[in-house]
Amino acid sequence: MTLGEVEVVGSTTPRLWTPPLVTGPPGPCGCGCALTPETSYGFREVEFAERRLGRPKWPWQRWLSIHAGELRPDGIPRFRRLVVVVGRQSGKTREVEDLTLFWIFEEKHPSILGTSTLAKYAKKPWMSAFNLAVRRLPDRLPENPHRRAIRKTTGEEEWWSADDCHYGIAASNAEGGRSMSNRRVIADEFAKQYNYDAYGAAYYSMDAFEDAQYWALTTPDPKGVPFNDLRAAALAFIESGEGDPSLGLFEWSAPEDADPTDVRALAQSNPTLGLAGGKSAVRLLNDARAAAASAEAGDGDLLRTFKTEVMCIQQTDSVNLAIDPAAWRDCRVPAPVDTELRQRLAACVDLSLDGQHATLAVAVVLDDERVRVETVHEWSGPDAASQLERELPAWAERVRPKVLGWFPSGPAAAVAAKVADRRKDGARGWPPRGVQVEGIRGEVTATAMGFAKEVTARTVVHSGQEMLDAQVAKAEKLTQGGGWVFTRKAGQVDAVYAVAGAVHLARTLPKVRKVSRRSRMA
Repeated sequence: MTLGEVEVVGSTTPRLWTPPLVTGPPGPCGCGCALTPETSYGFREVEFAERRLGRPKWPWQRWLSIHAGELRPDGIPRFRRLVVVVGRQSGKTREVEDLTLFWIFEEKHPSILGTSTLAKYAKKPWMSAFNLAVRRLPDRLPENPHRRAIRKTTGEEEWWSADDCHYGIAASNAEGGRSMSNRRVIADEFAKQYNYDAYGAAYYSMDAFEDAQYWALTTPDPKGVPFNDLRAAALAFIESGEGDPSLGLFEWSAPEDADPTDVRALAQSNPTLGLAGGKSAVRLLNDARAAAASAEAGDGDLLRTFKTEVMCIQQTDSVNLAIDPAAWRDCRVPAPVDTELRQRLAACVDLSLDGQHATLAVAVVLDDERVRVETVHEWSGPDAASQLERELPAWAERVRPKVLGWFPSGPAAAVAAKVADRRKDGARGWPPRGVQVEGIRGEVTATAMGFAKEVTARTVVHSGQEMLDAQVAKAEKLTQGGGWVFTRKAGQVDAVYAVAGAVHLARTLPKVRKVSRRSRMA
């Protein structure tokens, strides 16, 4: 999509979300759900923000308030814990301010706690909400509020209403929330909590209140243990209906395999895209292209950051992926490799850098010119290399490929004495009769890049083997000269190398000339 064609606006509804328990005809939310002012406090909060605060909500904020405010039949909020994922600078701080003022001045909750990675970050929405209350709700605050309704002493920051409802802040740590009783907790940048210390201190400060809510707002982070655990539990409930119905997930994110330059994917994680006062699609696309170009040059850090902060895609170790995940999925066509096609069959073996895993893979060029791949056997454990040395001859005899390849410049050099063709040195028994052993030396770059190209072109087919899929999903590029290879430092990629090597050898085998029956009879 070109810059001139950008007309997409941000998504009002999240890509992943916990549906309401309330059923019935469509209500006034507008998304088709059955929520009404009787079954969600969110409608009152939206009206409060517009009427009393003078701040009409963006569509996504209105939707979130309504769905997160769902009520049980007894009037208690359905969600005790809510995880909200949305792209940076999309208005989540303003949503927090609106909600906080509603809870204090309309619902009159006695104590609200706001937390963030550092107290100074929690202080910004805390102070902004106070200033907004002074401007818009002066009659609901003590007289001379700047002197009589706020305490700014470090570590004791709080302000309060005329009804003695307090809003305090703390850093996200093992002490933030202890010795307190809170009816609402707002945990900003929740995924930056890398253990349960901060979560335990703040969440259990609500234990005395049955109608309490813990709001966790964030962009993703693979190291955020509480975030990832809660998100996984919420997704399991969404998919199966089993689990905790009081745990809600509302995630504005792009699909995991989305192209960063796809403006429609950007709209899913940036709900203010194209709206007045919101984000510019042109700017985001420029940022995306710069990040993608950096990754193509071999540095995936910028793209990793863009996908995390802007697209809200959960990252693992890198986004400098060698194999297109969507293309690899498209190449899945389950069927076995026909080992009877021995004149076309190529095999390759490789060993991981840590010596803990080895793989034997095969490839065969089909009649339609696609190449089918399969891992035949894998060895794992501290003695994987020794297992490979002992068992490879039997596997080669069993599979009988036309050619068996390996990478002498890689970790498989450790087993060179048993894998290399030693017949010219007078050795017997290896390789089996009819099997040619070939070291892939100068063509390693061509082998890796060629395999990636085949996957992108969908000229590879595979059966979706779990181990191979897992390694392909994490295989990263390592720039080498004018091209790249699969980096071995990011994890085991021996299966990827073995499959790529088998494809390379299968493509370079002499084509078998088909002889017609009539020719044979002549």
